[in-house]
Amino acid sequence: MTTTSLTVSTIGFAGKSARAFFEPLRTAGIRRVLDIRLHNTSQLAGFAKRNHLEYLVPTIIGGEYQQVPLLAPSPELFHDYKKAGLSWNDYVPRFLALMAERRVEDQLDPALFDGACLLCSEQQPHCCHRRLVAEYLQSKWGNIGINHLV
Repeated sequence: MTTTSLTVSTIGFAGKSARAFFEPLRTAGIRRVLDIRLHNTSQLAGFAKRNHLEYLVPTIIGGEYQQVPLLAPSPELFHDYKKAGLSWNDYVPRFLALMAERRVEDQLDPALFDGACLLCSEQQPHCCHRRLVAEYLQSKWGNIGINHLV
């Protein structure tokens, strides 16, 4: 499926102040923050907890906040990577297989991603599933630019 050209941004909140998190979103003109975390209510998330973002995203950047659990890793995969020592190189094919099994490219409307930013916790996109999601959708839909806000 080919869509009109759009850019999907990504951002993580770890190690960032609220200012360092929201300013790149505002500057990039993000209209929708898509939360693709498996766990978005942890006390460790601070300002990036789901209930805070539901208020802060519209208030600070004038956009909307939406959870997209279809793009989160499974609880088992998350556990294997974060707790059981699964390497990143072994995580990647398992996560991509999960996206294919879920057929996320058929389940989600590309319009949802226009002006959107994928949110996860990792500070950098290199070893984060938000990058994998963006690249997976790019491979399936084509014509998608990827912008990592760091």
